[in-house]
Amino acid sequence: MKRRMSNETQGVFFLLAMRALRGGAHALAGRLSLPLIIIAAWQSASVTGLISPTLLPSPLHVAETVAYLIDSGELWRHVSASGLRVIQGFVAAAALALTLGISMGIFNRLERFVDFLIQILKPVPPIAWIPLSVLWFGIDEGAKIFIIVLGSFFPILTTTVDAIRQTDWRYVELARTLELPRHLFIRKIMLPGATPQIMSGLRIGLAMAWMCVVAAELIAAPSGVGFLIMDGRAMSQADLVLAGMLTLGVLGKITDDVLRAVEQPLVLWRPQFKGMTRT
Repeated sequence: MKRRMSNETQGVFFLLAMRALRGGAHALAGRLSLPLIIIAAWQSASVTGLISPTLLPSPLHVAETVAYLIDSGELWRHVSASGLRVIQGFVAAAALALTLGISMGIFNRLERFVDFLIQILKPVPPIAWIPLSVLWFGIDEGAKIFIIVLGSFFPILTTTVDAIRQTDWRYVELARTLELPRHLFIRKIMLPGATPQIMSGLRIGLAMAWMCVVAAELIAAPSGVGFLIMDGRAMSQADLVLAGMLTLGVLGKITDDVLRAVEQPLVLWRPQFKGMTRT
């Protein structure tokens, strides 16, 4: 009897595993279908001569360039340099933006005091700060990290303030009725409710950090993915430029997935709309 039960249990687990694998395969196929279509069309256009290989090398040529960079160790050197700059800049920006954003969301006087300056500085693109960053920090790492901090700071700050301000008013009234201490209200109600939107802001800020690292590495950088892209442009090697762009995209995707994984256990209480599968 125990033997039969064990076999039946194994059979159930096997069926569930196969179903999960099929579901995962279908999901992966759905995600990759559009990129594969674009790559196939791109390769066909390259083979038939519709596009110049000098201006837009074929996907196979770009893949060969990426393979060479990996084999030679060059890609890891550039990725590690850019990755370290992004981590340092993003962590600094997140710490500053979360602290200021939560404080602005809670305290009206602080928001009125700093909001005007923030609204003036926010539209200025990080690349416009390069001359000043060189004057202030020289051409060392400080200038590069400063540019990344500027790019990440404002999206995180804006979403954090909005998240705090969108706390359900019913909870505010309930806290007042129960005479809940302010620190408990902030810690138990306000911050958990704002977490989903704050995490979205962090993901946007991280994406901005990867965008800004290219601009930051214009400042006399001896290595980095941005340096690799600029080097390809200087030598008119479009395959090198595309390899750098592809690397940035993959790195951005990986780090965004890491933030998503961090976000999931923090927002388990929130029901999510998964999208419509049928019309």
